[in-house]
Amino acid sequence: MSVAKRVLLWPMAAIYIVSGMIHFIDADAYIAIMPGYLPWHSQLVFLSGVAELTLGIGVLVPATRMVAAWGIILLLIVIFPANLSVAMNDLAYVGDEPSTLLNWLRLPFQLVLIAWAYWYTKPDVTEPVGSPS
Repeated sequence: MSVAKRVLLWPMAAIYIVSGMIHFIDADAYIAIMPGYLPWHSQLVFLSGVAELTLGIGVLVPATRMVAAWGIILLLIVIFPANLSVAMNDLAYVGDEPSTLLNWLRLPFQLVLIAWAYWYTKPDVTEPVGSPS
């Protein structure tokens, strides 16, 4: 694994582990941004928190890294409607006041997060000794 890939693995994992923990510490913040058309808000927040924690830990384990990275991509796609709802309804995602600009910037940033996770779906190729860098 390249140095950059190895180094960037840890912050990516931390994002999902911390976010997953916040689902349990401050579930109401996540419930408040759930689209009204979805049922079982508390249960979905719990489930997404478990998923984020599990996948964040999973990418750190070489044996589960690829599957966990695909899981993160799927999770990001599944939660996209909630992020879209936040932007369209100008909801406060963090804190007490909504930030229209940040809410809309979250949407394309999802693509960055997907690309980041996708990087870890590829097997690591070890270069032969003495090959040019």
